[in-house]
Amino acid sequence: MARDATLAPALAAPGGRRLRATTTAVLALMGVCFLLPLGWILLASFDARGTLVVRLPEQWSLQNFAEVLTPELAWRPLWNSFLLSAGTGLLTVVAAVLAAYPLSRYQSRLNKPFLYTVLFGTCLPITAMMVPVYSLFVRLGQLDSLAGTIAFMAATSLPMAIWMTKNFMDSVPVSLEEAAWTDGATAMTALRRVVLPLMRPGVAVVFIFVFVQAWGNFFVPFVLLLSPEKQPAAVSIFAFFGSYGTVAYGQLAAYSLAYSVPALALYVLVSRLTGSSFALAGAVKG
Repeated sequence: MARDATLAPALAAPGGRRLRATTTAVLALMGVCFLLPLGWILLASFDARGTLVVRLPEQWSLQNFAEVLTPELAWRPLWNSFLLSAGTGLLTVVAAVLAAYPLSRYQSRLNKPFLYTVLFGTCLPITAMMVPVYSLFVRLGQLDSLAGTIAFMAATSLPMAIWMTKNFMDSVPVSLEEAAWTDGATAMTALRRVVLPLMRPGVAVVFIFVFVQAWGNFFVPFVLLLSPEKQPAAVSIFAFFGSYGTVAYGQLAAYSLAYSVPALALYVLVSRLTGSSFALAGAVKG
């Protein structure tokens, strides 16, 4: 209480008020910088004559959505994006769990060097790897292949996924697995029936992280997928950039709004299904 009493005059001092006002102004400016693009997307998508200026539509219209939401322009690319993102997320999560389990449960002098080596993989720019990757895909016959693209995108997401999964797995007490081992369960059985159910929120976080990264990935599908019918939505958005620098701003905004809905819906769905925290309460008795 004495400490709080000494802090109150400091916050009420002229210098403290100025600092608080400056902090509030900076945060408000940052909020405006984030809200302006979102406001433009919402307003321009309902404006048949949308421009790059943030303004209220003179006449609200669904014309942009009618022109955008077609099988060739929207539904097929969005389905391709879902296949790429979901496949990348599932493959990455499975590999990350199998890689993080021994790193979390078995102590070795090689654990830290291995983790740092894995972390180094996230520092490699994707643009520097695409030339040898493209040559490798040509030799393996995986160019213009959704499965090959999913495998490569999962490999690029795996380093960070291993780190995240290991941190979540460290929160699960080993004593629970020891009890399962005493009952005759194998390590894989304990992982599947004990560890994974308790770290479902963590697995969901890793999946959403990988899914969102793959959903917004433009460069890798643009290089490895050649057929227009296999292009994801992140690549097909080029259709709204016409020749000679002309841009269909209204259609671009409507497409961007439709493009962001699946990722937001996935986040809301997974957060409701898994809960907000680990279900470890009552698992270990003192």
